[in-house]
Amino acid sequence: MKAALIPFDIKDLRPEKGSPAPERIVKGHPQNRSWNLYTSRDGKFFSGIWEGDPGEWIIHYTEDEFCHILEGVSVITSDNGAAMTVRAGDAFVIPAGFSGTWEVVERTRKHYAIYEA
Repeated sequence: MKAALIPFDIKDLRPEKGSPAPERIVKGHPQNRSWNLYTSRDGKFFSGIWEGDPGEWIIHYTEDEFCHILEGVSVITSDNGAAMTVRAGDAFVIPAGFSGTWEVVERTRKHYAIYEA
């Protein structure tokens, strides 16, 4: 079987809907949608599009995640208080072991690529 390219086209796909666990919510009523477009055969790598509504929640990363913000504004703050505001066009990696909060200020949409060792 030949491998094929995987386009990031979600127009005919239904998203998986979710929200952070209630005990992790800091403020608001954040809701999110994700379109996972690819999962590797071993299940350790996956990528797609994620979209979140305003709110803030606690994050604890066990995975490494590359993010490319497509639209919106979010503030990611580490446990030591260092904050980074991300907007459309920004790209960054959240390494495994990162803990802090993610606040969606304006509905945010991103491409993600995640590796879970």
